[in-house]
Amino acid sequence: MSSEAVLALKVYRQLLSAINKHIGQEDYKNRFGEFIMQEFRKNSNLSDQSSIRQKIKLARDYTLLLNSVHHHKELLFSYNIAVDRSDEMKRILGKSAASVGLQLPDVYHP
Repeated sequence: MSSEAVLALKVYRQLLSAINKHIGQEDYKNRFGEFIMQEFRKNSNLSDQSSIRQKIKLARDYTLLLNSVHHHKELLFSYNIAVDRSDEMKRILGKSAASVGLQLPDVYHP
């Protein structure tokens, strides 16, 4: 495998990981991940090295953007900046309950 192919594979994995972590894996959100997979497969046969480098850089930049936006949101929550913290508190309570082997019930909202 060439160094370009190894780099492309590394960026591809990082991008899919960021998409699964920050965007989600629900059925209606799955199309974006499928689009990324199709683009990488479609561009795997390109021979133009500058085009390949440009597309790899674009994928790396988008991965960085996803991770940075998520990190920024977590910082805003941690600093308690006038945002709705109910989802964050549910996540924290769910993690705490899971650490001792419990699962929080789903709350009904009419």
